[in-house]
Amino acid sequence: MEKRPAILHANCQGAPLAEALRASPEFDASFASRVYLNYARQPIPHAELDACGLFLYQHLGPEWGELASEALLRRLPSGCRSLCIPNMFFRGPWPLWSGAPGFDYRDVLLDHLLDMGLPRRDILHLHLRTPLAAKYDLAARLDETTALERARQAHTPVPYLDYVLDSFRSRSLFHTINHPRAELLAHAASGILCALGLQAPDPARLAALSTDYEEFSLPIHPQAAEFYGLAYADADTRYPVYGKTKTFEDYAAAYVDCRLAGIEDFISYLQVA
Repeated sequence: MEKRPAILHANCQGAPLAEALRASPEFDASFASRVYLNYARQPIPHAELDACGLFLYQHLGPEWGELASEALLRRLPSGCRSLCIPNMFFRGPWPLWSGAPGFDYRDVLLDHLLDMGLPRRDILHLHLRTPLAAKYDLAARLDETTALERARQAHTPVPYLDYVLDSFRSRSLFHTINHPRAELLAHAASGILCALGLQAPDPARLAALSTDYEEFSLPIHPQAAEFYGLAYADADTRYPVYGKTKTFEDYAAAYVDCRLAGIEDFISYLQVA
């Protein structure tokens, strides 16, 4: 039987999710996966949509124009199955993360101290020693990211947030705020297959799943780890950082040095620092 295209219209989670879905013998025998990056606005060829047998998508609203989920759903051929899939994002272990543009992995406290023009030594001292729970409402920040994620989850019939909330204190489920680890991707893929009524994935193949993001895990502030009761992070924890390992203090020092040098590409800086 000729395989029909299974289109995944998704962000950076699409490729490892496709690999996890292929761990289902039934899915693998029926579909040939095609991943189109939604945030990069990759166009989906008309011929690909016309032949599509399964359309898996992370919800995009009308502001995305012809790439909005509803617009793409209207273009699918008769009989093509579709399913909204998880778009997993969780700021929990990183309450100081900011999505402000211009620098990768923004940290609101480091940016504040840098903008004050303080000496490097003082910036690092204050960043590590300032009582975070007194300066920021850490409980409220966890509640905020949970509420935002529950709203995102409402678009898909595949639940994942309770799994995250039940487990994130005992083990790390994300490399960064939007890069789930293999365990969470496997959980999401199993939920997708269940929602589609397809055979469950082979556990051995899921156990070998790669996310393509293992080279970097965003270090966690030791005070945040203590406040949230994270069993896997403290001041001595070493994190993979593009071929090296760094403690949170090492990583914060690299952040400050990069900003003070006027370098905007922090990812490239970390690869050589």
